[in-house]
Amino acid sequence: MSDVTHPWLVVGLGNPGREYAGNRHNVGFMVADLLAGRIGAKFGRHRRAVADVAEGRLGLGGPRLVIAKPLTYMNLSGGPVAALAQFYKVPPAQVVAVHDELDIAYGQLRAKCGGGEGGHNGLRSMSKSLGTKDYLRVRFGIGRPPGRQDPADYVLSDFSSAERKELEFMVDRAADVVEAVVIRGLEWAQNTYHAS
Repeated sequence: MSDVTHPWLVVGLGNPGREYAGNRHNVGFMVADLLAGRIGAKFGRHRRAVADVAEGRLGLGGPRLVIAKPLTYMNLSGGPVAALAQFYKVPPAQVVAVHDELDIAYGQLRAKCGGGEGGHNGLRSMSKSLGTKDYLRVRFGIGRPPGRQDPADYVLSDFSSAERKELEFMVDRAADVVEAVVIRGLEWAQNTYHAS
């Protein structure tokens, strides 16, 4: 059960800068932006971490959310996340990383706690800086690259025109999964969203 005395830290993983904004690797930022809009919060630079942060409550009297977009590049995301977790006194069990996932087909979302990083540099950095892998993840499926395309190039490319038709819906649904994890718990979120 979550600790109501501390806020939840929802981390959208991505790369800063306009040139990366539409990349598959930046879905975490897209979901973070949508969540901030839902709670009526605006992002501002945090004074203790290299991150943009938006704060608010999830619903009237609901849990406190700190939504963060680390402004280091992806492979250094852990430093800002650890600094924010320390500043807000957020236990790892209330840290939610939202990230792209090569091993899940596009259009699918998965929530889990802990486990490996699957070669994802943002998660690897978070695990190292937090000193644990036991934080929550909302995994946004982007699928494997076509043909022989290098996965590193694939994640740093924009969504295809076919994928973009579904993207707004998928980002919205990913935000729903984050809210479900925070309000109703991981198991409920898995039972509700993994079937679809």
